[in-house]
Amino acid sequence: MSLRDFLERFRPAGTPGASVTGVPADRTAERAAELEPALAQLTDVQREAARIRAAADAAAEAVRQEAAREAARIVAAAQERAPEIRRQAAEPVLREVRREADALRAAGDRAAAAVRERAGRRMPELVDRTVADALRLAGGQGGGQAS
Repeated sequence: MSLRDFLERFRPAGTPGASVTGVPADRTAERAAELEPALAQLTDVQREAARIRAAADAAAEAVRQEAAREAARIVAAAQERAPEIRRQAAEPVLREVRREADALRAAGDRAAAAVRERAGRRMPELVDRTVADALRLAGGQGGGQAS
């Protein structure tokens, strides 16, 4: 029970004196008549809000679809550029590796040249020793059979 209904109980029913017959007031109808225009405006506002929400949902969906298309374009462009980017990223590393390989090859060539030079210097002495050893062995075997 509302405060208004409670207070209505204490309101004088009529003026003192002879009683007047009448129809009791229909409070529900009075309230409905009073609130109906305001509620009708709220209904219109609710319809407008629903229309605005529907338009916003449609706009948001359009934005999402465009963002998805843009993301797909960006991914496709990135995938297309990836091999070139990888090549560019690997280029400095490959240059360094080639430099290191060239340095190793040069060091190997120097070591091989040093071995060839040392072999060239030592070869005559080793050949003389080998021939002397072979002759000694051949002379020793032949001498052993002849004796």
